[in-house]
Amino acid sequence: MKTRDLFFNIPDHLIAQHPPKERCKSRLLVLNRGDGSLKHSTMESFPEFIRPGTVAVFNDTRVRKCRIYGYSSSGGNVEFLLLKEQRKNLWEALVRRIAKQKEGKEYNFPGGIKGKIEKRESSTVLVRFDSDIDDDYLERYGHIPLPPYIKREDTPEDELRYQTVYSKKTGSVAAPTAGLHFNEKIIEELKVRGIEILFVTLHVGLGTFTPIRTEEVENHRMHREEYEIDEQTANSINKARREGRKILAVGTTTLRAIESAYDEEMVRAKRDETDLYIYPGYRFKVVDQLLTNFHAPESSLLALVMAFSGKESIQRAYREAALKEYRFFSYGDAMLIL
Repeated sequence: MKTRDLFFNIPDHLIAQHPPKERCKSRLLVLNRGDGSLKHSTMESFPEFIRPGTVAVFNDTRVRKCRIYGYSSSGGNVEFLLLKEQRKNLWEALVRRIAKQKEGKEYNFPGGIKGKIEKRESSTVLVRFDSDIDDDYLERYGHIPLPPYIKREDTPEDELRYQTVYSKKTGSVAAPTAGLHFNEKIIEELKVRGIEILFVTLHVGLGTFTPIRTEEVENHRMHREEYEIDEQTANSINKARREGRKILAVGTTTLRAIESAYDEEMVRAKRDETDLYIYPGYRFKVVDQLLTNFHAPESSLLALVMAFSGKESIQRAYREAALKEYRFFSYGDAMLIL
């Protein structure tokens, strides 16, 4: 499959720059894979589309305030997006103007901390800090890592709205955006309707939002991301599958965690890393239904939803969404694939 097959034009005004006033007010496009139908709705009505007995699985990761600014001796400031601490005080990071980041270059960071570029790789750098950069430090000095297509600075509102209401375990550099549409009321309504609620953790990293740059979709490689599925969740998913009940993944990260943990006909409880790359031709083992946002062109996320529902049906759904002026990407509207 050619990467250009994942390309589409999206008008700038459809790229959501702010969250909706209320989480549950997002629009919802429902795609039925059985008959190919499309239905327009809202997230307030989401529980009505989910059959009692379904297991709905959410990703409870929490976004780290991992965007910080370093100041060079010349007075210029550079934005660093801290991806992962490789060793104590040594962080892998994305950095603006990477071509200018020479090994040995030093920066001053808030709180009197100094950092030095220890190694420059193709798309990231390794930064050695002279003191701990932990979650307490980042909560004080860091910024919410809004994606680059949101053309504004982060605000106090983003500290709340770029997290899911059930976020628990800090470690992501981007939000599991399908979960942003849920408030406590919708989750409680799902429970009342007999939908079982479960949680997994996948810390969203560079792999989830790196665009596909290879000519062939199949040649793209994902970066590894940490995930965890506990014994109770694994057992509940396996029990539901034996009983013929549906498994609904809230978000592509949740789907990848579940599919990554599948081994010898069942989902295993484990804490591991995954570089699972799902594109058309992949055979899904566990997940039957998916709630997701509208994704960027030429992305691995778009390849995943095409694998789940078919290239033509997703292209048709995206055309319909654009025609009806749905909001796209992280703060945008949602699509439920049944």
